[in-house]
Amino acid sequence: QLQLVESGGGLVQPGGSLRLSCAGSGFTLDAYAVGWFRQAPGKEREGVSCVSKRGGTTDYLDSVKGRFTISRDNAKNTVYLQMNNLQPEDTAVYFCAAVRVVFRRCTLSTADYDYWGQGTQVTVSS
Repeated sequence: QLQLVESGGGLVQPGGSLRLSCAGSGFTLDAYAVGWFRQAPGKEREGVSCVSKRGGTTDYLDSVKGRFTISRDNAKNTVYLQMNNLQPEDTAVYFCAAVRVVFRRCTLSTADYDYWGQGTQVTVSS
């Protein structure tokens, strides 16, 4: 019954921007840390960014620092990933995931998350 729904993916040229959204369905996200992960063909899923349940702590994959920004609006039950200056190596299926936590931080480890969305495709190409 607890579902996460991603949206906002698409095709963009190098240097372009996209904003991904992750909305909770059937539950509220305010007690959950939320992470964004991505998986390219032939590669393992990797953590891109995460945000603590209150939004006070964030973390980023080194290769996206300075380009991506994670944020959350608990009133809207939604977490966002703003992606700027996209590059071809950012091409992947992007997933959001959630885990119920009592601490004010997050992780970029896939093993730490319990609930996963179905993913949204991001393609960066000329």
